[in-house]
Formats: sequence, C-alpha cells, structure tokens
Amino acid sequence: MLKTLVITVLIIAICVALLSVKVIFKKNGKFSSQHIHDNEALRQQGIHCVLDQDREAREADKAY
Repeated sequence: MLKTLVITVLIIAICVALLSVKVIFKKNGKFSSQHIHDNEALRQQGIHCVLDQDREAREADKAY
C-alpha cells in the first residue's frame, strides 16, 4: 500500500514539474490563457465563448 502511494505521489510530482517548465525556467514565464476570447485566431474565425453565443442567440430569438 505504501509503495503504491509513494509511486503515485512521485508520478504526480513529475507531471506538475513538467507542466510548469515554462513558468519556472522562462523569465516572466506564465501559463497562456485557455479562454476562447483570448485567442485571436478563434476570434477571426467567428468562434466565441458559449456564453456569448447563447446571449447572441437569445437576442436574435434563435435560441432553442
């Protein structure tokens, strides 16, 4: 049981370290935003957040 717990904690620690490489080693490093409204390419294609799309559909009386 203890061996499984130690292996699990070790795997989680390695994953967290690998996910934060950019933040740790890059000067002024930070995680990039995962929000749709922050992505320029998606905005150019007309893709919005689901909340914005719902609001637009309700205003146009096309929500179903």
